[in-house]
Amino acid sequence: MFGGCLCSNDNSCSSLSLNEHLSCPYAMEGDKNEAKGKVGDQVMQNPQALAALQDRLDSVTHTPSVMDSLPTSVKRRVNALKNLQVKSAHIEAKFYEEVHELERKYAALYQPLFDKRKEIVTGAVEPTDEECEWQSDHEEEELADELQKKASIEEPKEEAAAEENPKGIPEFWLTIFRSVDMLSDMLQEHDEPILRHLQDIKVIFSGPDEPMSFTLEFHFEPNIYFKNTVLTKMYKMKSEPEAEDPFSFEGPEIIDCEGCEIDWYKGKDVTVKTIKKKQKHKGRGIVRTVTKQVPTDSFFNFFNPIKVSPDSELDEDSEFTLATDFEIGHFFRERIVPRAVLYFTGEALEDDESFEEEELDEGEEEDQDDEMDEEEEEGDSKSGEAQPAECKQQ
Repeated sequence: MFGGCLCSNDNSCSSLSLNEHLSCPYAMEGDKNEAKGKVGDQVMQNPQALAALQDRLDSVTHTPSVMDSLPTSVKRRVNALKNLQVKSAHIEAKFYEEVHELERKYAALYQPLFDKRKEIVTGAVEPTDEECEWQSDHEEEELADELQKKASIEEPKEEAAAEENPKGIPEFWLTIFRSVDMLSDMLQEHDEPILRHLQDIKVIFSGPDEPMSFTLEFHFEPNIYFKNTVLTKMYKMKSEPEAEDPFSFEGPEIIDCEGCEIDWYKGKDVTVKTIKKKQKHKGRGIVRTVTKQVPTDSFFNFFNPIKVSPDSELDEDSEFTLATDFEIGHFFRERIVPRAVLYFTGEALEDDESFEEEELDEGEEEDQDDEMDEEEEEGDSKSGEAQPAECKQQ
């Protein structure tokens, strides 16, 4: 008989085993906890019982795959299909290699246009009237409004002064950096005066007999910050399936990157800051001030990436930093350089935001559907549950 059982008065539990008593609807919570503790101790002290419990847990957590239920002859044929899939992945890798060659070929065709863009941005050339013509959806409305104003109001001569005519397009690239979230997150206030000297960004693809890669070139006019006229960042790529996991291949991926050394003028390095610390001598009690330089946030840390060693594993923070670096390099190559003027005007930003909103709307709809399904399941389960009978002491 177990103390505290409500049915102990009529000896209904006196002949029950421990496990049977735990299942008794009249057993008290205290007896349950005490008995469960005893069972746990017995299991931990019995290796056979512990092994049996582990096997049971393994059987619960293991989800059988389709292959587990197939006859041996069918499994052989599935393995043959997998081998075909591996060969397909290698063909796909060759396809992307040829795509890279095609990109390199067309980059040479784009380059004269990008060179002309640089000349206009820097003010090296003035575009012709014909080159400056741009048809706008609102052009006719704007023209009508302008003619109406001219007809009704005669502008005073003093207001007809010549407009300010700066050289080229001032702060072209800096405006893009400020506008694009991915770049503005890297941008610091002390970076902006330097980026005003940025004249062009180029993408250079690796040659036909070289390992697959691309290099970003940042061209600066002479300035008071560093001696370099070009800062580079090379991204190394791989386009072949992994021997251990060929089915994970989805095209070329960036595997490493290399920056360049910036030759800063004295006192102009914005990637470090100077701090002063006071040190006290233990014996003499003399206090002295020590000055040292420590790293600080700056866009120009972009040219000093994390070094990847094949033999060492990166921690989680380093992996995230490196993945973000790869994403930024890819964004420069695929979006910023080819469509710079649209990021300057903000039109490309509107396209990006529209795309993100569409994805978000779809995701929200799926979440709402899931929530509705969960609510329906909860409602069904509640309606189908039998009400527990009241336990009364006899």
